[in-house]
Amino acid sequence: MEILENQSLLAWNTFGVEAKATYFARYKTVSELREILQTQVAKIHPILHIGSGSNLLFINNFNGLILHSEMQHIQLVSETKTEVIVEAGAGLLWDDFVSYCVKMNWYGIENLSLIPGETGAAAIQNIGAYGVEICSSIAKVKTISIETGETTFFRNSECAYGYRESIFKKALRGKYIVTAVVFALSRKPTYTLNYQHLEANVLAQGKINLDTIRKTVIEIRSAKLPDPKELGNAGSFFMNPIVSKKRYEQLKRFYEKIPHYEVSATEEKIPAGWLIEQCGWKGKSIGRVGVHDKQALVIVNKGGATGVEIADFSALVQQSVRQKFDIQLVPEVNFIS
Repeated sequence: MEILENQSLLAWNTFGVEAKATYFARYKTVSELREILQTQVAKIHPILHIGSGSNLLFINNFNGLILHSEMQHIQLVSETKTEVIVEAGAGLLWDDFVSYCVKMNWYGIENLSLIPGETGAAAIQNIGAYGVEICSSIAKVKTISIETGETTFFRNSECAYGYRESIFKKALRGKYIVTAVVFALSRKPTYTLNYQHLEANVLAQGKINLDTIRKTVIEIRSAKLPDPKELGNAGSFFMNPIVSKKRYEQLKRFYEKIPHYEVSATEEKIPAGWLIEQCGWKGKSIGRVGVHDKQALVIVNKGGATGVEIADFSALVQQSVRQKFDIQLVPEVNFIS
């Protein structure tokens, strides 16, 4: 175990923003994590735990200790004829876990293929795509208390999951570190294909199964979303706003083709990318920051942009949407300052 000083974070955020952490440490076991938390550095400095940095925007240097998990295990906990319980280390790349589950013929998370990031962060963020959220497959989340070092399990019902939300982002933010996630996956064919034209695209690949669903999702995401290795970005920058049915009907009077997804009997979800595109931002750039030309929900670093430049650009996008639609876009990306 080693605590590095003045560590560059360029390789630890997919926006490709240059920033530094006063201290930085990686750990491979819970024992190593506890050891780090007992150091004077950890006791007197702010602590930020990160995954692969696929949902972060560093506004400034981080004057504290950044931690990163290298716990990448996959362990079968139990199984029946219909279900498997499997634990994944928080530092395991999320798509590697999805790939493994597809190969094992375990159902439930295939729609979440190719989402960047690591498993622990995915559980905190409650990632979702194509009609599926990760929380629907989580049995419990294994954590360590930053204050005491004690292990605590949070059952799914205790995680306060919502749209891109969990208790770890709100009430317990900065209090616990996720070390592993326990999933309950089906051994029987169970598919979610009612999102837009997903089923038709899967059928174009041939028979509906885990492999064709995963392949289809990967192709769709690859066609729409830029590779962070080539163009810095954090995927979807904003959450899709949820509005009342009444507000949606008001908007529909002016925009007959406004896309929407029913959330409940009283609420509708409107794609943020559509709102941004209607404001003329798709493909538009200001300086070293722009909106992707294929997916308006993605803000990109065109090279050398700072976190402040990206944040300022995003504020302009928010302002446009607010002025045109009276809707406040909320960033999905976490601003770190």
